Amino acid sequence: MSHDVPPRRNTMARTRLLSVIGVVGVGGVVGALLLWHAQVGDVLGLGADKEPVVSTVGAPAIGAPPTTTKLVTPTPSRRTTPTVPPKTATTPSKKPTKKPTPVSREESIDGLSPKLKSRLTKAIAAAKADGVRISITSGRRSAAKQQRLLNDAIKKYGSYKLATRWVLPPKYSAHVQGKAVDIGPAAAMTWLNKNGWRYGVCRRYDNEPWHFEALTTPGTKCPPREPHAVAKAD
Repeated sequence: MSHDVPPRRNTMARTRLLSVIGVVGVGGVVGALLLWHAQVGDVLGLGADKEPVVSTVGAPAIGAPPTTTKLVTPTPSRRTTPTVPPKTATTPSKKPTKKPTPVSREESIDGLSPKLKSRLTKAIAAAKADGVRISITSGRRSAAKQQRLLNDAIKKYGSYKLATRWVLPPKYSAHVQGKAVDIGPAAAMTWLNKNGWRYGVCRRYDNEPWHFEALTTPGTKCPPREPHAVAKAD
């Protein structure tokens, strides 16, 4: 009886030995790779406590320190703007502009009372047809103008009583009221004194042949003239 190991057992032993050697060899290679990786990591500053790179997409280049701060794109803040309703376009209402009252010249009939103005207009037209020109030397006056005339008359005649025979105070003056008119020249005074009654315009004072007022109804004779003006007692 022979004591040699059968060939099958030798083959199996050899296979196991080769498997062990292969595992050991692979383990050694893996260990060497791990050791090499650790050494490379130390050289490059990649410590074990660093955040591992999970994906190579977008990873930092070799030799550059990894970025640990996450870049966050700031979202623009939305400020709530209060909604203002659109203003309704409105056409500004134009206030009626008051037309300035025209200042009548004293040498016109514009400032006279409607009655005297109407009558005198007809008389002027009739006088013109007769070849006589009637000029207005003083129609309506302001109270200030009348007072200045009175002051000048007082200086001229020496007293208030004598002055008022020619110039009445503003509150009594027919000129200030637009109810009297002084005319010229002398031919016009003569013509209107003779024909004025036809139009209701009459000479009032004996001492003022230029002073006329609407004292009668047109076509009616004028009343008797007064010697001069008299200031009413206050």
